[in-house]
Amino acid sequence: MTQHSATPAPYRTGWLSNDAPHEHDRLKSIQHSVDAFTIKVLQDLPLDASSNCLELGAGAGSIAYWLAERCPQGSVVAVDLDTQHLDPHHATNLEIQEADVTSTDYAPGTFDLIHARYLFCHLPQRDEVLARAMGWLAPGGWLIIEEPYHLPAETSPSPLVQRILAAYQRTYRDNGADMTWARTLPTQLAHNGLSEVSFTGNLGHMGGGPTKDRWLPLITQATPAMLATGLITQADLTEFTTLLKDPTFIDIPQVTIAAWGQRPEETPNTH
Repeated sequence: MTQHSATPAPYRTGWLSNDAPHEHDRLKSIQHSVDAFTIKVLQDLPLDASSNCLELGAGAGSIAYWLAERCPQGSVVAVDLDTQHLDPHHATNLEIQEADVTSTDYAPGTFDLIHARYLFCHLPQRDEVLARAMGWLAPGGWLIIEEPYHLPAETSPSPLVQRILAAYQRTYRDNGADMTWARTLPTQLAHNGLSEVSFTGNLGHMGGGPTKDRWLPLITQATPAMLATGLITQADLTEFTTLLKDPTFIDIPQVTIAAWGQRPEETPNTH
């Protein structure tokens, strides 16, 4: 791994960082919501027990831990800007690296599988990092990227949620995130030379009662920044918390798009 000088990022400090009071709750909520979908995508790929894997933006580690168990004779490198929510002792074939992926390089052809979830949409250099990551794949290796695609806030069935989601989406845009970038993934993978490109989606779930909703930790973490936009009030947020407990309110705020492709096997030179 080559580490260049790290670029400043809003995720180092403040409400978007791993030091934020509700960040661990947010990461756990994401895992509960999306892990089954992610694992299904990974299980459908030809992973070997000896595969070497790279998990970019490892978060609280659930997928890195799953990969370490799935590839016991291989290795898993789990990378995050801040690794305080990762357990370096979870598996002997797991390596935790604290690094900024926007300024980190790995040797070409290092990994049989590279996976990232909810990472690239937050990177201002997302297209460049994606192109570099493809070079880290070994011939025949797979790149799997999962990103959220936010549906238009104004299409929610609830006027209150329309305001909440408008403030939520505005807050992320103000910090350089692009929550519609996921739509470009299949064509980007193909244009960068990957084959067998495919994709699928997972609908987000908001509401349906307290045992089903996973959105409250996400909104709670963003609350100070959302209030600062002036688009919502504390009364709106209090009403929103009550609404999520109503089993008759169910909404689809986003779609998680997963796209993947394979680096072609190298053709032997017969000349």
